[in-house]
Order: sequence, then C-alpha cells, then structure tokens
Amino acid sequence: MNFATQDLADAELKTGFGVELEIGYRFMPHLGAYAGWGWNQFKSDGASFAGTGDTDFEETGYTVGLQFIHPLGTSENLSYLIRLGGIYNHIEVENSAGDITADSGHGIGWEIGVGLNVGLGSNWHLRPQVGYRALSRDIEIGTTTTDVDLNYIAVGVGIAKVF
Repeated sequence: MNFATQDLADAELKTGFGVELEIGYRFMPHLGAYAGWGWNQFKSDGASFAGTGDTDFEETGYTVGLQFIHPLGTSENLSYLIRLGGIYNHIEVENSAGDITADSGHGIGWEIGVGLNVGLGSNWHLRPQVGYRALSRDIEIGTTTTDVDLNYIAVGVGIAKVF
C-alpha cells in the first residue's frame, strides 16, 4: 500500500498499490546491497493537469541501495533492517480508457526504509517494511509541461530466501 504525502501537481492521489522484485548480496555480516524493479499505481478521479475524469499515474523503474540487517538482542530469528537507496523511475499518465497520454521519462529519486526480518525456517524470512520514496519529474501533456513531485509512504510485506 502506498500513501501519497502530497498531491501530484494538482491531481489528488488516492491510496496506491504496487509490486516489487529485488535481489540482494550481503558483503559484510550485517551490510548488503540490493537492486530491483518495481511498479506502483495511484488513481485520481478529478480534473487535474492530466485531464478530466479518471486518471492513473503509474511509477515504474529500478532501485539500488544498501541495507543493514542486525539481530534484535540475542534473537536468531528477529532482526531489524534499515535501507537507503536511489531510484531510477518514470511516471506514466493513463486516461480512463487505459491509454498512455504522457510519460515523464526516467529520472533519479531516493528511498529510505525500516522494517523487520523474521526468520521462518529453512532460510525463508518475512520482511514487513515501511519506507518513503521521493521522485521529481516533468510531465509534458500537449504544449504544457508540469513539474510533479511523487512522494509517498510505502507499507509492505516481502518474502526473502537466503542462499
């Protein structure tokens, strides 16, 4: 679930959702790198810079960063995690017919997150997380260019397999 912290220009965003896939490599006992791809969608049902009627704003792109995972106390099955990284994403604007009416092109943003790493056995882990993402882009529709800031809080749960 994604919760926008502000409107996208003058478009009032509803609660969004998304899917992300990541791989990671731990190069120190508690520190590792991650990289992935994600798709997140936000809906807006009012008139805005993107037009009238229902509009979808889809953010897709790539993530890369560092994550620190450390046990809580002496626990072997419960750890906290902290992550900080960059995103290279773009925002597509879709009308109510599902047609893409604009694309911001990819640009650099950032993300930060915290969560838990719960051992489930056989090297499987449950990872509930809360994060914040920020991406600033220009969206051109017709002859009008609009500066937009897509900033949101992401709440999710992931499954990790450690090899």
